[in-house]
Amino acid sequence: MWLFTRYGFYSIACALKQDGALDPDKVMVRARVMNHLKNLQKRFPQLKGVDILTLPRRDYLYRLLVPKQVWSMIIAELAEEQNWSNFKTEAARYQGVAGSAYIHALHAVWNTMYELQDNRFSS
Repeated sequence: MWLFTRYGFYSIACALKQDGALDPDKVMVRARVMNHLKNLQKRFPQLKGVDILTLPRRDYLYRLLVPKQVWSMIIAELAEEQNWSNFKTEAARYQGVAGSAYIHALHAVWNTMYELQDNRFSS
């Protein structure tokens, strides 16, 4: 699952067990920007003691390993804190100047997904 939030962008997948099998009870919250994971840790006390792993030569350099039950509660809280009508504007407000590359990427993703839209019914 990809998740774009005002705190950052995350790719979430099942973690792996020692034997290489999927661990259905644990997720990897992966990020390309370490500050995106730090933003999550600031917002969600459940993540404060979780180490950010740095894994060179991986498609996502930074990761948190989190019990799926904890992650599910965080997703619910993210939904509950929704109080804006324009996501890109809210993300820009939260990120500030330091997050300008992320905001630029959000606009690029918006445009890519707009091109996917079926516009047969537009006037």
